[in-house]
Amino acid sequence: MRFDNILRNRLTLNIAMVLYFFASVTGTQADALDALQGLGQPKYHSLESALNHNAYHLYVRLPANYNNETQYPTLYLLDGGISYPLISAYYHYLRFTDELPPMIIVGISYGTDDWKKGNARSRDYTATSTEREHWGGADKFQSVLKGEILPLVEDLYPSDPAKRLIFGNSLAGQFVLYTAMTQPSLFSGHIASNPALHRNLPFFLDENNLAPDVGPQAKLFVSSGSEDHAQFREPAVQWMEVWAAKNKGFWTLQTQTLQNEGHMSAIPTAFVHGARWILDSH
Repeated sequence: MRFDNILRNRLTLNIAMVLYFFASVTGTQADALDALQGLGQPKYHSLESALNHNAYHLYVRLPANYNNETQYPTLYLLDGGISYPLISAYYHYLRFTDELPPMIIVGISYGTDDWKKGNARSRDYTATSTEREHWGGADKFQSVLKGEILPLVEDLYPSDPAKRLIFGNSLAGQFVLYTAMTQPSLFSGHIASNPALHRNLPFFLDENNLAPDVGPQAKLFVSSGSEDHAQFREPAVQWMEVWAAKNKGFWTLQTQTLQNEGHMSAIPTAFVHGARWILDSH
């Protein structure tokens, strides 16, 4: 009997130690994530779209010391699974020296880089192309933004509908241009970094694809890295030159070549230059 008691006590002790170990690991992991203060301890929302049947993960960063009586500019980041941690941490530093005003940042993520697992950027961010049959879902994704994502954010957080900004690089930059052309009132500020227009440039040069309400109230910042690959840089430069030459007040347009920046390295520079230009003029 005594032996049984000893064995039972040891078993109880071992189970307690195992449970303590796992509790400690779990707690440590949670604490470690919170300790990445640059990410702003984002609020998380999962969205299963009823419009295009895709899953989206939304990460919402609120300004420090925000209050619900103030409506804040809100920046929506496409490719948010990567752009949110990059831009959110950069914004955290910029706020130390008041280089950008307080804002809400929303990362829109697919949760994966793999199209087989749900990354639909090649569909969502593009106008149609004769070279890619799976392109051409920009109109439907625009409806997801307008009907599902923007209402979710603005119902829950003090976001100013009159000061919405959207940022995208590469194919996401194509979507920013698509929206500026076809629904310019959806966002007041548009930042297109290295827009990838190499497979459907004619659509983006055609005035017939402009919405009737295109006008100077929509601010559009378009940039291209001087070191971007020719297949991306040449169409982007052509877009900037064509629309700058038209000068008909389709948007309040600012274009820049970002010196010594490539296709991906341009992202933080495009963000800060574009956001400053747009928000300084509000």
